[in-house]
Amino acid sequence: MRALTWQAPNHLQVDNVPDPSILNPRDAIIRVTLSSVCGSDLHLLGGYVPAMKPGDIIGHEFMGEIVEVGPGVNGLRKGDKVITISIIGCGNCEPCQRSDFSCCDNSNPNPSVTDLAYGQPCCGIIGYSHAFGGYPGSHATYVRVPYADVNLFKVPEGVRDEQALFVSDAAPTGYFAADNADIQPGETVAVWGCGGVGLMAICSAYLLGAERVIAIDRYPERLRLAEERCNAIPINYEQTNVHEALLELTGGRGPDRCIDCVGMEAHGTEIDYAYDKTKQMLRLHTERGTVLRQAIRACRKGGTVSVVGVYGGLLDKFPMGAIVNKALTVRSGQQPGQRYAPTLFEHIQKGELDPSWLLTHPMSLEDGAEGYRMFKEKTDQCIRAVFKP
Repeated sequence: MRALTWQAPNHLQVDNVPDPSILNPRDAIIRVTLSSVCGSDLHLLGGYVPAMKPGDIIGHEFMGEIVEVGPGVNGLRKGDKVITISIIGCGNCEPCQRSDFSCCDNSNPNPSVTDLAYGQPCCGIIGYSHAFGGYPGSHATYVRVPYADVNLFKVPEGVRDEQALFVSDAAPTGYFAADNADIQPGETVAVWGCGGVGLMAICSAYLLGAERVIAIDRYPERLRLAEERCNAIPINYEQTNVHEALLELTGGRGPDRCIDCVGMEAHGTEIDYAYDKTKQMLRLHTERGTVLRQAIRACRKGGTVSVVGVYGGLLDKFPMGAIVNKALTVRSGQQPGQRYAPTLFEHIQKGELDPSWLLTHPMSLEDGAEGYRMFKEKTDQCIRAVFKP
């Protein structure tokens, strides 16, 4: 089959690779019909996530058709159209039983790296390095999905493929971000980052009761989408002092809930960005924390900071004093999309959510490297490049 593979930092190519096969009774093989780029893939592309090897297949946001199921899979059969939650849960361990699928104890067959780095082993993630299981990704003709009866969801009638695709990752990540923020009716929410996840977080914040959502980014086309598609108040951080603007918009209090949808490669205009980038390039720490610091500093006293932007390791100049002295709650995590997929499909069927407009650049898998270049460099107003193998 054909697959988009990682060869070295910022070097992708399409190769012929072996077809996947059933390895365990609860596996399924999916023929991929749509597979999207994701902002977290850029951390792999740039070499910021360890344990990538030349030839690894990337990609984790996808949908397709089941072509084979293992004998232990219940409720699914050949020919079903499905989306996949790439953050793999087994369904049986204690975290999965409490619906914390992204904390699964059993889905990572290579737990030693995350055990050493984080104190406990983390879950497996499709297409996201050998630290998270070494599972081949979705930018390919076929992909093997483990624990298929937990991680695959049938696409309901009346939901278009372009809508269903993003229930795989962008929509549940955005919804999880808003849900983690504990939004109460009438509150003001600030969202940093207006890529696919940030835009879905804005939409989800309104679904969960927010009165106003403020969107922070620097790309005019993304801020335009946040305003026109999601009804957010836009702030361009290259033109406006974000902290002062947030205080002005909230009568000096700060937003009730702040959501970081950017993560470890955050861009900024102040001195802390230059400090972070220098230390990151020298491998003295791994994160650029401009957004996280802004969110913590801006959030109102007693508020919540929700973090779904990917962070991989260590961050300097972390404002712990602001968290303690303002009595902030910080919540974070990889998205447990298994918890949210049915709800998101219901919102789509009712016309309350339509993520299809995130798909701005459909293209062939053979053009995958170019799709990632456009996505990384934000050219041609690219929000999501989506490959059709």
